[in-house]
Amino acid sequence: MYAVTVVRPFVAQHALTVPNPGPEGEPHSHRYRLEVELTGETLDEYDYLVDIDAVEAALDDVEERYADAFLNDLPEFEGYNPSVERFARVVHDRLAAELDAEAVSEATVTVWEDDVANAAYAAPL
Repeated sequence: MYAVTVVRPFVAQHALTVPNPGPEGEPHSHRYRLEVELTGETLDEYDYLVDIDAVEAALDDVEERYADAFLNDLPEFEGYNPSVERFARVVHDRLAAELDAEAVSEATVTVWEDDVANAAYAAPL
């Protein structure tokens, strides 16, 4: 199995919406770091699993959407607690819609929150 990982840091804000969230229920910022791991069993005609430039371009769009944003105000989080787990799913779904990588069979998006905690979402691409 081949794997390619691309990383992107940025800052965004959120406030948890669960009952009794403590201080996390107030708007606050995190230094997020996205790790996108793409896996597959074969390489394309150029011996790439995926063109890293294409992944970086997709992450440019992700960063443009979420950097300095208040996640709670975005439609993709409407009705959801903007947890790090939900954020990983949202980013995965966004990348799955943008990336055209025939050799990639699965994508795992890991979202780090301030280098202390992370959550991941993995699914076929």
